[in-house]
Amino acid sequence: MSTPEEEREQQDVERAESVQTTATGRDTKEVDDGARWREAFTRAVSGGWVVSLGALILAVLAGSIMIAGTDEAVQEAFGYFFSRPGDTFSAAGAAVGNAYAALFRGAVWDFRADSFAMAIRPALNSLNFATPLLAAGLGVALAFRAGLFNIGGQGQMLMAAVGAGWVGFALDMPWPIHMLVAMVVGISFGALWAGIAGLLKAYTGAHEVIVTIMLNWIAFYLLSFLLATPGLLQAPGSANPKTAAMRDSAIMPDLLGPRYNIHLGFVFALLAVVLVWWILQRSRLGFHFRAVGLNPHAARVAGIDVERSTVYVMLVAGALVGLAGTTQVLGTVTTGFSYDIDAGIGFDAITVALLGRSAPFGVLGAAILFGAFKAGGSVMQAAEGVPIEIVLVVQSLIVLFIAAPPLVRAVFRLPQPGARRKPRREKKEAAA
Repeated sequence: MSTPEEEREQQDVERAESVQTTATGRDTKEVDDGARWREAFTRAVSGGWVVSLGALILAVLAGSIMIAGTDEAVQEAFGYFFSRPGDTFSAAGAAVGNAYAALFRGAVWDFRADSFAMAIRPALNSLNFATPLLAAGLGVALAFRAGLFNIGGQGQMLMAAVGAGWVGFALDMPWPIHMLVAMVVGISFGALWAGIAGLLKAYTGAHEVIVTIMLNWIAFYLLSFLLATPGLLQAPGSANPKTAAMRDSAIMPDLLGPRYNIHLGFVFALLAVVLVWWILQRSRLGFHFRAVGLNPHAARVAGIDVERSTVYVMLVAGALVGLAGTTQVLGTVTTGFSYDIDAGIGFDAITVALLGRSAPFGVLGAAILFGAFKAGGSVMQAAEGVPIEIVLVVQSLIVLFIAAPPLVRAVFRLPQPGARRKPRREKKEAAA
């Protein structure tokens, strides 16, 4: 039988062990929580969207340097840089700030406008520029997901313009039947033009890059021939190679009235975003596209017809790009078009698809961004005298940085994909 002193000592030991166990458990839980949060942060910054954001930031910074370098006030202040360096930095900051303020004013919100209706017009103008970029970008992105490099957007847009434009000015039907028929014909022409590349790729092994480049030139010269030949696409009595104006029954109406530069084509482009998302994520066809894009050999072993999937994906991609050409001739350029109707959108769509990481909603954001560049670039040039080519350089640098993800991650000190940070191990001595 123990004495009262021994019982009190035993109780003190048990109480100390209980406190030590509670503290150790709390420390272990804190370590686990910290490791979990670090793991979540590593996964977040390892995603592709971080590379796109970093590429955009680096491109804007490079554009800022070019804006400052081409500004006359900065060049003048740089002449006496070592005597008063603050003047150079002040002039550079003012040049860059005013340039991007003008870009914002022409693309998002005109804070100098007298009314809300006038202030919101730049944003709607950006959406109008984004409409064909969005549709064409979806076509390029869908091909990317299937492992194909569709750079035939120019030819597909031109052929879609031929089909939709001819129906638009040559036939006479009531609205909206006329508009819908013209859209169907234009989209079909774009799909068939891309389908040629898909067939050659699937059944002859011809590389889609070479085929789509050649199809671009064929479409360009074919349209030039149609415009130069009276009785085909050339408008009667026209001195320039241009088509007749679209009939009113074939034109896409304005969404918010004639004072705002946005038409029904933007709604069709948004519907295309949802459709592509559903195809890729919810349909069997989209599963085949993604499987072929990841590993065509494994897809063939799994029973997927790779050749048929290749043709199908090019048909769908061409239809989406054809939607871009259709919105151009029925919504944007309704007074007649020429061989420059694509306006470089077929190649800009590649940049949009890359920046959007070939995801439908990512392409939506990238298209709006590039639409804002197009809308605000002219205002920036007119207001501040900044060369509009700087906007093109910024767009090109975005592609350059996106093509080099390790460079972007190294600049911002981001972890590489697959890297895992080792958790900290804290060693504590047990209380005696």
